[in-house]
Amino acid sequence: MTQALPNIQRLIEIMARLRDPEGGCPWDIEQTFETIAPYTIEEAYEVADAIQRGDTADLRDELGDLLLQVVFHARMAEEAGLFAFEDVAGAISDKMVRRHPHVFGPHVFGDETVETEAAQRIAWEDVKAAERAEKAGGEPESVLDDVPLALPALLRAEKLQKRASRIGFDWAEAAPILAKIEEEIAELRYEMETGGGKHRLEDELGDILFVAVNLARHLRLDPESALRGTNAKFERRFRRIEALCRESGRDPGAMTLDELDALWDRAKEEERAAEASD
Repeated sequence: MTQALPNIQRLIEIMARLRDPEGGCPWDIEQTFETIAPYTIEEAYEVADAIQRGDTADLRDELGDLLLQVVFHARMAEEAGLFAFEDVAGAISDKMVRRHPHVFGPHVFGDETVETEAAQRIAWEDVKAAERAEKAGGEPESVLDDVPLALPALLRAEKLQKRASRIGFDWAEAAPILAKIEEEIAELRYEMETGGGKHRLEDELGDILFVAVNLARHLRLDPESALRGTNAKFERRFRRIEALCRESGRDPGAMTLDELDALWDRAKEEERAAEASD
């Protein structure tokens, strides 16, 4: 803990040096909020990847890369006379204290106490709603205000649904959502069979994905994490197919789909056998 502040100050000074018009790095100097934003998003995903892989050494490095993005944005803002890193740290500190009155004391934030996780979640949303109203200069026009457009689509769908559920626009349980998914699949099948154009097909496919996110939310699952897991599973099994092809001296590109499917099934069975033996 004693090294945290000196190291953060060192990082701030390094960024200031990199952005110095006299003797700084030409690439760093020419960057803007807009050009750096994609790197910020990429670094956040690399943090998530390190966590999923259980690589704590890599996690440390990736968290450093993400912190650098915060310092980079703060430095550009300071140069423009907007705010500095200290303001960023102060703002998030104030926000966390404000949103946790059950931790930092009702004598500071009112008379209500929050004793359960569910009650804390409701209180958290109430505080956020009040913050949005203050930011909007009064009552927001919609409970959906302030859900960032730049979020990944799955995450944004989840946040929109959570906001709508705040006023009761939601299923009470997960089971009926399965029927809704089947309904949306039937609508997509109809468009496919009747020659629906790209717009109609995309619209119906989007509905299926949106409802699938809703199901994940009701099952208390993270849809992004679930899809990442499936991506990893696909990659793992496909690489095994390629390995099996190499072992038999065959070219995967010259094999039929039935032959590749048979290898896919073998890869699945190998995984299940390995899991059963653990």
